[in-house]
Amino acid sequence: MIIKSTVALHRWFLVALMGVLSACSSAPEKPQPSPLPSVSGTLKVQKVWSATVGPISTPLMVSVHGQQVAIASTSGQLVLMDTQTGRDVWRVSVGSSIQAGVGGDGQRFAMVTQNNELVVVEAGKIVWRQVLSALSYTPPVVAGARVFVLTGDRAVTAFDGATGQKLWTQQRPNDPLVLRQAGLLMPLGDSLLVGWGGRLASLNPLTGVPRWETLVGSTRGTNEVERLVDVVAGASRLGNSVCVRSFQTSVVCLDGLNGRAVWSRSAQGHQGVDGDDQLLWGVESDGKVLAWQRQTGTPVWTLESLRFRGLSMPLAWSRALVLGDQDGWVHFLSKQDGQTLARAATDGTAIVGKPVWTGQTWVVVTRTGGVFGFRPE
Repeated sequence: MIIKSTVALHRWFLVALMGVLSACSSAPEKPQPSPLPSVSGTLKVQKVWSATVGPISTPLMVSVHGQQVAIASTSGQLVLMDTQTGRDVWRVSVGSSIQAGVGGDGQRFAMVTQNNELVVVEAGKIVWRQVLSALSYTPPVVAGARVFVLTGDRAVTAFDGATGQKLWTQQRPNDPLVLRQAGLLMPLGDSLLVGWGGRLASLNPLTGVPRWETLVGSTRGTNEVERLVDVVAGASRLGNSVCVRSFQTSVVCLDGLNGRAVWSRSAQGHQGVDGDDQLLWGVESDGKVLAWQRQTGTPVWTLESLRFRGLSMPLAWSRALVLGDQDGWVHFLSKQDGQTLARAATDGTAIVGKPVWTGQTWVVVTRTGGVFGFRPE
């Protein structure tokens, strides 16, 4: 983003500092986590392969396509991997460090570099690049033969997937504060959902014209950090039901067709949520894991035994809730009460992004670039 004043620069610094403080697991004032809870053993998990992609310190989204996943390292490596074997389908360097990635549709894959370039890869080769108006912290969306990008100046831009031609740009008035982590950008039927500050909006993907906007997060204080209410990446969608999180403010479930809010709950987390047809789960910033009824928002259970372990965004699998932590552990919890069913180790560094399930394999990625495949026995 272009900073136009000393005041704006100061605000930007505060946002960056806030991001560092919230992500840092070694701050001396941070409480020590409790010992790991015991494991019931009712779910058996085995590691079936491991691979490497290079260190990851920027917003990561593992793009899943059948039994393949695409992963982008911060240094500029983009890898399409077979999750049955952990082997590369192809690997390409984009020639510069990656700021946000990766989004894809199985054919084309897109990421944003730290030089404000949108880079699109197909069949292991770079097919086009476009310079963006500002830096992006949100992995692009590839859908409907188009590539959509949300940049830090609150602009959503659509590009032709084959040629890179810019098709349209839609921008909200720029707020002075921008959260330096992935925001919400996702397709829903014939719409594109985007988080604009504390609002969730539905755009026509052909024209960029807004169809509706819904307030999901309101400022809760007077200082600059407390005024951050961005809708963060990681929504739970089931049919037309969409549940999202507003940074450190609330979790909201709404109708994705018209934007009507069904329920809202105060919640102090900074990562997205996941759910099934019965429950919705989220992790608070202190590591408490919360479960709500999806239809009503009624609290179901709270788990405190993993507090202060730097938990990842949760994955709702058929039999378990799957989360990683800052020490590289992967936790498999009961969806009904949070009891630990199984636990698996990686390389001892933090799990980044959200675990994914593809084919018959869970895939997790660590801060140092380790990629691990696990399967239920």
